[in-house]
Amino acid sequence: MDGFSYVNIFETKGIEYIVIIIFLLLLIPFYVILNKKKEIATEIRKAINYLSAKISNSPQGLYYSNNHTWTFLEKSGAATIGLDNVLLHITGEVSVNYLKKPDDMVRKGDPIAEIDQKGRQLRIFSPISGKILKTNPILDEAPGMVNEDPYDKGWLYAVKPSAWKTETQSCYLAEESKEWLNRETIRIKDFMAEKTAAYSPEHTLVTLQDGGEISDSLLAEMPDELWKDFQKAFLDPK
Repeated sequence: MDGFSYVNIFETKGIEYIVIIIFLLLLIPFYVILNKKKEIATEIRKAINYLSAKISNSPQGLYYSNNHTWTFLEKSGAATIGLDNVLLHITGEVSVNYLKKPDDMVRKGDPIAEIDQKGRQLRIFSPISGKILKTNPILDEAPGMVNEDPYDKGWLYAVKPSAWKTETQSCYLAEESKEWLNRETIRIKDFMAEKTAAYSPEHTLVTLQDGGEISDSLLAEMPDELWKDFQKAFLDPK
């Protein structure tokens, strides 16, 4: 036919263009996944800042349990129980759901509360045994006080201890508590590096082990499964 000419693309550059187009089409989903990983890695990098300052501000006159609670014996003989600021620092702002009420008896290692962060919970266990005297009325009106002032106005329970001397022997006190909190910080970094490696292995391991510090609300954007693993690794009775 006039004006028509047949071109064999296999004898021209046409096949190369087709290969390039196919390659670009395959590249698009890979690009989306890669950028998602980069976004997650960016968030992880943002999660590196000032936890050591929090540790240095932790009172050394308290008895710290290895499940991130503390207790303190008042002059009245009542022992207050609260949460340490390492735990509250990485969870971000939480509300407290009490599992015990006044006059209940509790044993060391019993669940006494849940902290809730946007629908996800971590269970808290008692560092001592005794009789519950009262819960903290301040938290009813100002639940954020548990984060703002965890060692004073943000306490959880007042308890009449039944085995204070024996049960606090396994707690950390004074300089020993500071050393333990520092060890826990390193353990948390290692935990986060391991658990987030699936999102961005090329960035996460470096970011969480480069000597940086963990920022506020590190757990807030993490998946539910990671919260469950954190519960087992750091809060459940050993």
